[in-house]
Amino acid sequence: MKKNKNQKNEEGQTPFVIVTGLSGSGMSSAMKAFEDLGFFCVDNLPVSLLPTFTRLLLPSREGHPSIEKAALVIDIREGRFLSHFPEELAKARKRLEPYVVFFEATDEVLQRRFSETRRPHPADSGSGVLDAIRIERSQLAEVRKEADLIVDTTSHTVHSLRAFLLSRFRKQDEVLKLRVEILSFGHKYGVPTQLDLLFDVRHLPNPYFENELRDLPGTNPRVIEFLDGESEVRETIRRFSELLEYLLPQYEREGKSYLSIGIGCTGGRHRSVRVAEVLKESLAKKDFDVSVNHRDVSK
Repeated sequence: MKKNKNQKNEEGQTPFVIVTGLSGSGMSSAMKAFEDLGFFCVDNLPVSLLPTFTRLLLPSREGHPSIEKAALVIDIREGRFLSHFPEELAKARKRLEPYVVFFEATDEVLQRRFSETRRPHPADSGSGVLDAIRIERSQLAEVRKEADLIVDTTSHTVHSLRAFLLSRFRKQDEVLKLRVEILSFGHKYGVPTQLDLLFDVRHLPNPYFENELRDLPGTNPRVIEFLDGESEVRETIRRFSELLEYLLPQYEREGKSYLSIGIGCTGGRHRSVRVAEVLKESLAKKDFDVSVNHRDVSK
């Protein structure tokens, strides 16, 4: 018999979540949301290890568990061993109550998602995606019966699903802050991939053409004095700061947890470094969680 399905820790958060369901129904997106909530996440844990893993969430001799909260994905990739899920779950429940979340969607939506991603369905043996979806749905019928929460993602977007999960599983009164990384770089060494925002500062006066500054980094006081003394530098930073102070709350409201901002100059040694540092200071004063990394400053 199941224990209290709404079991939570002292902070009002469910400490142990098992994510399962149909392939293509949003389990990968769900795990990203749990990672943002600080859960220790494991993908495709063997069913037979479920009771063993449960022990890691129990208090040790020192009174604290090895893992405070965890989310596991157990799905069709387990193959024939998935039939043991109810039995292994019962063993785990003798120690701690896992909260099982089952994700599903309509056949038509799942078929469309696999078509768009061009990924093979794990249950497809050559008879086509739709047939594989129906086989998987049948094989997971007993697993679905064990679910504490069934989430139909048919009408969900990635963003709305994330928002739902954050709302459902975050701590009471927890506010997730947007994490911002500012990366300075030199265009001559290539533009970094996967940037969310990119600012080009090659229009600013370049210390490289000052012989006494050429070999100094943008963090050097003499370079800082040179750049901060230029009105174009001050005005550019002011406008960048105002834009980011407007945009970042919009990204937070949209549910984004991480934002990467690139600041590029020619060599990544002077102008981009200084602008990145000042933007970091400006955003930190506005209580944003911001870090800075200078990719090419030593080149």
